[in-house]
Amino acid sequence: MRTILVASSKGGAGKTTLATNLAAHFALEGRDTVLVDADRQRSSTHWCEKRAALESAVLPVEGDRRGWEKRIPDDAQRVVIDVPAGWFGEELSPYLEAADAVLVPVQPSVIDLEATVPFLDSLAAHPRVRKGKLPVGLVANRLRPWTTASQQAVELLGRWPYPLVAQIRDSQAYVLLAGLGKSLFDYHSEKVREHQADWEPLLRWVRKA
Repeated sequence: MRTILVASSKGGAGKTTLATNLAAHFALEGRDTVLVDADRQRSSTHWCEKRAALESAVLPVEGDRRGWEKRIPDDAQRVVIDVPAGWFGEELSPYLEAADAVLVPVQPSVIDLEATVPFLDSLAAHPRVRKGKLPVGLVANRLRPWTTASQQAVELLGRWPYPLVAQIRDSQAYVLLAGLGKSLFDYHSEKVREHQADWEPLLRWVRKA
């Protein structure tokens, strides 16, 4: 079983979008996939429920109650954990203990970048991260590559102590697909393939991390 934790310093970074699309990718590969939803808004759970009739369904598991690990089936091959934005320290620690890798989405704005710094500092204080046993990857999310803000954000993130593992462009497709319980990887049009290419570095990193 391989477990990926998706966490962020603040809401709106695209954490659930990242978690659901990653879970769908695993499921479409034929992996038995679980999406642990620790956010009381239950956005990931609702997405799973809409996807339930598909062959590539993803099993939702409530993750905000004690003993959530025991609800994950023994035969699960891939687990994606979606935690509430802004969880630090003790709240996040049990999920860091369970994870094999952590993805941190960051939007290209000064507010988001500044909010991410103390969040990454808190991750660095965790023993597994500090000892290099838990890889952390940054995802520049909702980019508009032609804008100065996005270009500067990517340049800045590239200088941070954790690797920038993907640059994902902004698209309304993610919003529309989420409402259907679908993902970017459920489709194969030329336009969709362009956006899927944004994910290739992230997927390679997840496989190696």
